[in-house]
Amino acid sequence: MAAFAVVVGGSFTVAAPAQAATPAIEITKVYYDSPGADNRSNSSLNAEYVKLTNRRARTINLKNWTLRDKANHVYKFSGDVKLAKGKSVVIRTGKGKNTAGTRYWGSGNYIWNNTGDTAYLRNASGKQIDKCSWKKGKGYTTC
Repeated sequence: MAAFAVVVGGSFTVAAPAQAATPAIEITKVYYDSPGADNRSNSSLNAEYVKLTNRRARTINLKNWTLRDKANHVYKFSGDVKLAKGKSVVIRTGKGKNTAGTRYWGSGNYIWNNTGDTAYLRNASGKQIDKCSWKKGKGYTTC
C-alpha cells in the first residue's frame, strides 16, 4: 500500500498505510508433519490438517472455496459447507466421512511439505482470502 502526504498548517505529515483487515475466514492452524513415521496410513494422513475459522459475525458458505498448496494440490469444498460465526472446520489430508466440523481431502499422499510450504484459501470467485506459510519447525504452525 502506498502512504500519502498531508500538509496541514505548514507541517508535512506522512500517513501510514492502514492495517489489513482480518479475513472473513482465517487459516488458524496447519499441522504439516503428522506425528510418528510418515507411512501413508490413513491415520497418519489424517493427522496432517488445516484448520479454518470464521471471524465474521455471520455464517459463511464455503461452497466452491478452495484450499491449495504451493504445488497446486487443490481441495474444493463441494455442496453447502456453512461455517457459523466463530466456528472452525478442519480439512484432513486422508479419507473419512465428512461432517460439519471435519472435511477429508481424500488423498493417499501427504499434501503439506514438512520443510516449508504455503496454504492458500480462495473463495468461490478465486480471490485469495488468506494464506499461511511456514518453514521446517515443530510440525505445526498457528497463523
